[in-house]
Amino acid sequence: MSDAAQPTAAEVRAAAEALKAALDRHLLAVERRTGEDDPAVYDAFNALAAAAEAYDERLYDRYDEVTPFEIPGADDSLPPYTGPEEPSALSVLIRRDYAVVEPQRLLAQAQRIADLDADDDRRENAPTVGESVHAALGVLFGEFEPDEIASRHKEFGLEEGDSTLWVSAAEELPEPGEWLTTPFDQADPERVVCRFDVSSVFDEEDHPEAPS
Repeated sequence: MSDAAQPTAAEVRAAAEALKAALDRHLLAVERRTGEDDPAVYDAFNALAAAAEAYDERLYDRYDEVTPFEIPGADDSLPPYTGPEEPSALSVLIRRDYAVVEPQRLLAQAQRIADLDADDDRRENAPTVGESVHAALGVLFGEFEPDEIASRHKEFGLEEGDSTLWVSAAEELPEPGEWLTTPFDQADPERVVCRFDVSSVFDEEDHPEAPS
């Protein structure tokens, strides 16, 4: 970045003062909150996030330094919670992405599982996974729990991508079989109590490249 494009020291100082003011406004909104989903607190949070991001950017552009804290931006935050104040049930929604980077390893592991599942008298007639990645994935996920696959993914020729876990509140459990045909249609961000995201993009943000 050229010197002409860099913020001035005064602009960095102004961003710092704006962040201090946003902190005060956020604290005041929290002290005066009227409920769990008080819109004033939500608005103050977003203003604080924007001020923190502006200060962090100017600090980095001017001095090549970053702040020791991170406040999620408004675009990354969940909407105000509108679920029950005392949930009596919950749903855990999980998505994990994988790339098949070693198909031969996946095929070999799936065939080994198929061979072990066949009893001794029928071992010679054990199902053959062959060269079908589709069939191998069916064997793998039919044998192991998702958490075990996540912890052993390299053994199966898989590479982890992004993952997320949402804990969503409800008043009561649905009737058995009620949502099985459309299991993800009822994912309501406004009922999410907490969420946990894993992505390589977070590592990239923690170690920004030097400006060119």
